[in-house]
Amino acid sequence: MIYDTIIVGGGLAGLQAAIQLGRYSAHHVLVIDAGEGRSSLCRKYHNILGWPDGISGQELRDRGRRQAESTGVQFVTDRIVLAEKQEELFRLEGEQGKTYQARTLLLATGIMDRFPELPGIINALGNTIYVCPDCDGYEIQNLKTVLLGSGDVGAAMAFILRERTDDLTYINHEQKPLSQDNRRRLDSEGIHYIEAPAAYIQEQEGRIQGIALNKGTFIPAERGFIAFGGNPVHSGLAEQLGAKLHKNRHIEADSRSLMTSVEHVWVAGDVAVHAEQATVAMGDGAIAGIWIHKALRKMKELEPAAVQRK
Repeated sequence: MIYDTIIVGGGLAGLQAAIQLGRYSAHHVLVIDAGEGRSSLCRKYHNILGWPDGISGQELRDRGRRQAESTGVQFVTDRIVLAEKQEELFRLEGEQGKTYQARTLLLATGIMDRFPELPGIINALGNTIYVCPDCDGYEIQNLKTVLLGSGDVGAAMAFILRERTDDLTYINHEQKPLSQDNRRRLDSEGIHYIEAPAAYIQEQEGRIQGIALNKGTFIPAERGFIAFGGNPVHSGLAEQLGAKLHKNRHIEADSRSLMTSVEHVWVAGDVAVHAEQATVAMGDGAIAGIWIHKALRKMKELEPAAVQRK
């Protein structure tokens, strides 16, 4: 089957695009999702309109999928490993060899935060341990906070968080070197600095209580942040298609339509060049969906009636 649109990625951007496209009642849309992604790990988003007490990423994904399916959007679980353009169609191949074809393509493949596999960290992510100061700096206001990070990347985050609390400890878990300027600045701003690996996160029902170090020291905390840098950017499919990538490997796109440098390939969400926030990702999905609909409508107007979709 040839789909009008294939969306690669079933996170918040991909789902919002699917809902937008499905509600036109005019296109055959398929979402291909590997069932992973940073939103599936977040235990609670606190900054999304309508959810003052927070909502988990998985619940948002489940609700979004049901909403998209109610409009006729189809879903399949697969991991796309190959993308190419064949004449006027895009051909995708899954990791088990299954192929998919579409007239237009939306890449909503996202990124993944890099963090150590420490006991307790997953349960607390989004609950009381955060990754984005723009999203969740509010949550640590005047609270005892521990930042788990790496080298100068962690130090840069510490300086941002210092604006929110004067009780801040930075644990350089990977023991990467700091610049002399950053080391001096940590001291001058009253940020407690520890260069040692962590052993585990002590938490209870997602609420961090502290971080235990390998050497036996326990650092109590009411809130936590992580900042390790080097987050994998899932832009490989865009690269295969020849789309222009930014120097940080995020996918560049037209600022208005979100179409990439490859005609009829759009991008939405964290893999694009912009702020990495759930609310922005959803907005991207809606915008991309609108412009994909415009493109499909023009394509169908130009088709002879005999070759239009049955």
